[in-house]
Order: sequence, then structure tokens, then C-alpha cells
Amino acid sequence: MRFIDSIKMSVKAGRGGNGCMSFLRERFRPNGGPDGGNGGRGGSIIFEATQNLQTLADLEYQRHVRAENGGHGKGNARNGHAGKDTLIYVPCGTIIYDAETNEGLADLVEPGDRFLAARGGRGGRGNRYFSSSARRAPRFCENGDLGEEVTLRLELRLIADVGLVGFPNVGKSSILAAISNAQPKIANYPFTTLSPNLGVLNTGFEHVVIADIPGLIEGASENKGLGLQFLRHIERSRLLIHVLSLENEDFDSLLEELETVRSEMRMYDARLDERPYFVVANKLDEALEPEVITERLRLHFEKIGVSFCAVSALTEEGIPELVAQVIAFTDAHPRPHSEVRLFALDEDEEEKTPMRRRGKVQIISLHGGGYRVIHKRLEKAVERYDLGQDENVARFTMLLRKYKVERLLEAAGAQESDTIFIGHKEFVFYPDYYPSDPVFEEQEAETPENQDFDE
Repeated sequence: MRFIDSIKMSVKAGRGGNGCMSFLRERFRPNGGPDGGNGGRGGSIIFEATQNLQTLADLEYQRHVRAENGGHGKGNARNGHAGKDTLIYVPCGTIIYDAETNEGLADLVEPGDRFLAARGGRGGRGNRYFSSSARRAPRFCENGDLGEEVTLRLELRLIADVGLVGFPNVGKSSILAAISNAQPKIANYPFTTLSPNLGVLNTGFEHVVIADIPGLIEGASENKGLGLQFLRHIERSRLLIHVLSLENEDFDSLLEELETVRSEMRMYDARLDERPYFVVANKLDEALEPEVITERLRLHFEKIGVSFCAVSALTEEGIPELVAQVIAFTDAHPRPHSEVRLFALDEDEEEKTPMRRRGKVQIISLHGGGYRVIHKRLEKAVERYDLGQDENVARFTMLLRKYKVERLLEAAGAQESDTIFIGHKEFVFYPDYYPSDPVFEEQEAETPENQDFDE
């Protein structure tokens, strides 16, 4: 399976169903009254973390995801069905960003973590909802709201307890195979490992996840070699193991290699310099004088307080000692119950209804001609009201009068026949085209639906 740790995808929630305009017509009940049902809510897009996935490869060909639309309302007071939510499974450790602003939205660490990426649109209300003592036979209904649409960037950062790092061809994959159940590709040439490998070491008390990170070279923090592509995968590790190769028995050269790798990690993220680490010298079987070089290395790292171990992944010499050191570290530093998140999850708390404010209507003159009216309630109304129904036209006209839009447009210089944009719709400006209807305005003011928009 291909290792894919970064993809971009667009998600679109379902649109709410339209309300229905209907009147009851039954035998012996010729004037049964309005009975149009409400539209159903559109489906939402939800991401959920699972341990059954290791990469984002399953989403490689799902770059455009849409949720189900809500059903339309029907007569006889039948509401439309709610659209089915679309659940997208991602591996634990997936971070979700807004692809346009690069803002971090969620960090899904533990199995079962969920993130609501796009909320489904609210269903429109049928004419039955608007019936009242003042309005016995409403001949209008509402359209459903559009679902949210957003482009996301998903980035996987492996959740491994131990990360094996070092130059290419130092034997990281061989050590992983020797101390865990992993079976990575092993060969005697640089960059054999092109993607991280994961293995599990059973300590008897817990399963320690070990990641073999592809070889780093000087300039990796500037995206040279495999570069930044895999440096991110060591950010969550509790312990780093720096692997050196004893093919090169030059003491100073080995320390220089170690400092190069640590310097690249430091430039990528300064916090990695504070992460606990071991040093492992591999390929004892290929050294001409292994006792001399390993003793010098051991004395050097003892002075600076760093654990050191010399091993041969081929002959498994020193492997039990390395495993014992890893187990001792993990026992002394248990995995936290909840991994540190880079971005908090949204909490499902009941939102308090905000205080309703009328807000200020803004009029913007457009370069190509015409004017745009900006106001949250007006923009919602123009989408919800079906302007093919006469009573909805009257309702919308009354709303424009309430906010004095006509007067504001004239003050901004609008002339008759100018194009006016509100939300996604456009109108032609005709001052005083619709005369006021005091009876309709009185009915509208007495019904609760006149207060249904949040400012």
C-alpha cells in the first residue's frame, strides 16, 4: 500500500430540503387549512479517527465528497427526511487544515475523535408552520439552506512512541525488524526506505509503536532529499533513537553525523532538541576494530548523560540490551492518557441564543456597475424565500422597508434600473414599485416567524 500523508480535498454538506405549500383537501373537510410539511436537514461531513488505517491512501481518490441533501416537505403535514451524514475515516494523528487560509481546524489523535467539517443546511419550513390566528391561509413556504462547503488539507503525523532517525543506509530498517514485528524492505543502498515503517514492540505491559523514518541528510529542513516530507512524523515521538553506522570508524565523523541530524531537526522544530534520545551504533559486524570505537563513543555519551548502545542488526548482537533500554524508558515515561493536540476539538456544548441585534446595512458600489447590499438577515432571507410566490415577495419587500434599504440605496446614488445584488441573487432597482400593505404588515408583525433570523 502506498504511504500517503498529505492530501487536499473539498467537502460539501447537503442542502436542506424545501418546505411545501399545501392545503388539506379531504372529504367532509373541504377547508382543512394549510398542511405543508417542512424540509429535512441536509447531511453533514464528519471526520473520525480510527486505528484501522495507517495512511491517507484510502482518500487519495476521494478528492470531492458530498453529503446527501435533505428531502422536500410534502402535503398532509409530512416533513422531508433528513440527509444522511457522510462519515470519513482517517488514521489517528491526522491534522485538518483549511486549505485556503492554512488555519488549523482539528487534530484527531485518539480513536473515535470526530470533527464536523461541514454542517448540513437547515430545511425550509412549509406553510403549515406559518399558520396563525392572524394568518389562516399562508400561501408561501421557504427554501432549504445551502450546506457548508470548504476545501481542506489533511496532513498525517504518525503517532509513534519511538522514532528511529539517522543518515541513509545506517541500518534503521534492520534495527526495526530486529526489535519489533515489522518486515520493512532492507537493502544495502541509500534511501531504501521511501516512506515511514511502523513496528510494534510488546513490553508485556503495553505495545510500543516504533517508526523508522526515511534517511535525513544535511539540508533536510530546507526540503532537500526526502526533507520535510517525513520530518513531521517524529513530532509526536516520546523517544528518539539516533542510529550511527560503524562502517565509518572515524570518531569525529560519527559525532559530526549525529550533530548534522540533530541540527536539521532543531531547525525544523526547536522543541525536538528537548526530546529524550538514545544513540545506537549499528553494524558491529562490519567494523574492523569495534571495541575501540564503541568504547570511545560510550565514554563520550556517558559524559553528556546520553544512553548508548552498540548493536549488529544482522547478527542481533546487542539487540537485547537495546530492547531493555527502550522498555525501561517507556516504563519510566508512560504514554499520556490523552495525546497533546495541536488543535482542540470542537466541544458539543449547547450554544446560547445570542442577543438579537438589527445590525447595520452596508451598501457597496461595484466597479462594474450596480450595488451590493450586505446584511446577514437580508442575505439569508433572499435564499430562503421562494420569490416565485407572491406572498414571499411581499414579505421580502416588507423586510427591505424595515431596514430602509431603498432609502440607503438612493443615498448611495442608485438610480432606477440599476442592478442590486443581495446574496447570490440580483434585482433591478425600481423605487416605490411595491406599495405598502398595512394589513399584511400587521399580520407579519404578529407571527413568531418574523424573529427567526440570528443576527
